[in-house]
Amino acid sequence: MGSRPVTVRVARWSAEHPWRAVAMWIVFVAVCFVGGNTAGLNEATDRDSAIGEAGRADIIVADGNFADPAVDNVLISARTGTLDPTAAQAAATDARARLGSVTGVASVGEPVPARDGTALLLPVTLTGDPETASDRIQPLLDATARVQADHPDLRVEQVGGPSIGKAMDDTLGNDFKRAELLSLPVTLAILIVAFGALIAAGVPVLLALSSVAAALGLSTLASHLVPATETTASVILLIGMAVGVDYSLFYVRREREERAKGRGSLDAVEIAAETSGHAVVVSGLAVIISMAGLFLAGDVVFSSLAVGSILVVAVAVAGSLTVLPALLAKLGRWVDRPRVPVLWRLTAPRRGPDGTPAPPRLWPALLRPALRRPAVTLTVSVGLLLALAAPALGMQLKFPGMEDLPRDTPVMQAYDRLTDAFPSTGTTHTVAVRAPAGAADEVRVALTDLARRAAADPLFAPIEQDGPEIRVSADRQVSVLEVATPHASRTDEAKRSLEVLRDRFVPATVGAVPGAEHAVSGAVAWSEDYAAHVRDKLPLVMGFVLVLTFLVMTFTFRSVVVALTSILLNLLSAGAAYGLLTLVFQGAWAEDLLGFTSMGAIVSWLPLFLFVVLFGLSMDYHVFVVSRIREAVRRGVPNREAVAYGITSSAGVVSSAAIVMVGVFSIFATLSTIDMKQLGVGLAAAILLDATIIRAVVLPSLMTLLGSANWWAPRFLRGRTAVPVSPAGPVPPVEPEPELVLTR
Repeated sequence: MGSRPVTVRVARWSAEHPWRAVAMWIVFVAVCFVGGNTAGLNEATDRDSAIGEAGRADIIVADGNFADPAVDNVLISARTGTLDPTAAQAAATDARARLGSVTGVASVGEPVPARDGTALLLPVTLTGDPETASDRIQPLLDATARVQADHPDLRVEQVGGPSIGKAMDDTLGNDFKRAELLSLPVTLAILIVAFGALIAAGVPVLLALSSVAAALGLSTLASHLVPATETTASVILLIGMAVGVDYSLFYVRREREERAKGRGSLDAVEIAAETSGHAVVVSGLAVIISMAGLFLAGDVVFSSLAVGSILVVAVAVAGSLTVLPALLAKLGRWVDRPRVPVLWRLTAPRRGPDGTPAPPRLWPALLRPALRRPAVTLTVSVGLLLALAAPALGMQLKFPGMEDLPRDTPVMQAYDRLTDAFPSTGTTHTVAVRAPAGAADEVRVALTDLARRAAADPLFAPIEQDGPEIRVSADRQVSVLEVATPHASRTDEAKRSLEVLRDRFVPATVGAVPGAEHAVSGAVAWSEDYAAHVRDKLPLVMGFVLVLTFLVMTFTFRSVVVALTSILLNLLSAGAAYGLLTLVFQGAWAEDLLGFTSMGAIVSWLPLFLFVVLFGLSMDYHVFVVSRIREAVRRGVPNREAVAYGITSSAGVVSSAAIVMVGVFSIFATLSTIDMKQLGVGLAAAILLDATIIRAVVLPSLMTLLGSANWWAPRFLRGRTAVPVSPAGPVPPVEPEPELVLTR
């Protein structure tokens, strides 16, 4: 017997020493998790996140070292009709007294009346770190609630950055807690239906959870090299549960299949390691390559997501090759216990009268059109997917603004009333200027001129009666002006106001100051600059992922054609997902169905992230299915029958894995924020399309049409693992089938 693949050798050792393998895995997970918590998390700063002109402006502002305390507001308005000035002033006096005595309040400003007299605004300056103000805002909310109780005829509300931050933290915290609590039982329930046995269903979940725990600790350690962002942990959970369950599912299904043929536990584990284990390694490598493409985006957010995803995939692959064989070998036939009576009968392999496995019925019927009329089936299915992808040509990219946050919280309703009464408190552009200290007066004059030009333009809000507020740093080198617009951040008017500011007003004023460096930031600027950044980087990331994936697939299957078709099918799947996402979220027809308000665009970061995730996860199914097809071809099975065998023999596990992913991703579509809804719908729809139309219709029809050409490769790639091809079709390899190691 020749040298066995490393996946088989590792699995064999783990199966023969199960307790040692399990103990080593537990120690590994514990060390990673505890070590990460001990080292602490290094979070990305604003300077790390700087992108485009908006990022340069933020760096200039940060270099000014301004004392920017957190400021919240108390808004006093009438419940109905006009505001009674006397009653409003009395409420303002009461609020100043109450809030001024609250610990953590530095000062309470004078009440500011709205221009139309509909409201009073009371600014409240807080002490301490502005970044943690939302964590300390509750005493102020309680004091404002007492003022409201004493003045029931008025509407007394607290609104501002810290109070909105707390409300959103509470909302998102509850959302993610619900998602995390639902994802586990949903996954377990689907696996119980797939396996019909509790232990078999629990093993993939156990491996996925342990992989997530280890990756969380490792990502915390890695954050000292690549700073982490607040979304990293959520992505680790999302990707970790998906791939951890998938890889275990592939392995467990193959091991059970071999045991059903009469193999012993060790033999079944070895065969699973040589087949499914190999597919898991290739799939994991494909996902890692896809996620590594995010490093080319030049963005700390994407880099942190790449690190987290790569770590959790690598850990899941390692677990599938080590601790999973140990568990399966130790459990043996107990993995099919306890059986769920009805589900077990439904999931157990059908057998004929002679006791041999009976062929499945459903999948051969579904495959019949692709196998009998491959050209017609391929043309129709690809045409439908291209039609679904077509709306992506009109995809618009924007950041969600304040207007896109859920309106079911009192603070966001108060925010709407605030921006109606005080337009300058809504969307603002930040003009940052860095110049020699001696030019500070000239910069002030230029910024004043800029503010007056903007105030005369209907795209901008009027300036205050006492003139624009220009902040100057202590060293007089940095000057900052806030220019307000009455339009919501993602409207066309807000975008035009940014263009006018950058292209006309700023160059004509501060741009004329010798030696001055200037840039414009703000919510609108960040949205536009980030969208441009994604559009610039997407081709680079896609090229990197496509080229490396092509190389991996070529050397894995020793076939240029298989590698090329793999890439084309995954591009088709990603395009259809983009089109569906655009169709659903850029229009208003699905608002009531999914509970969102359309922002007329897709969240800026989503296309890039969605591409790498979908491309990586889609490879899971593709590698697994094509591996089964190649197994049959190498045994000398004709191409058409080999395609049918590969699809039908893998259909159960691919369908189960896809249902798990769709179930978990769909939970994210129920979250409150528009970006999470788009992410959940995009991932769930893409996986569903990939596991059904792509793998069950497009792939079999394409491989049937290509015939023996599927396995073509240049001579230097052909080796013992290649599929020999002749004009008549695939020829079985000369070497015998790998002998089985007898069970001890």
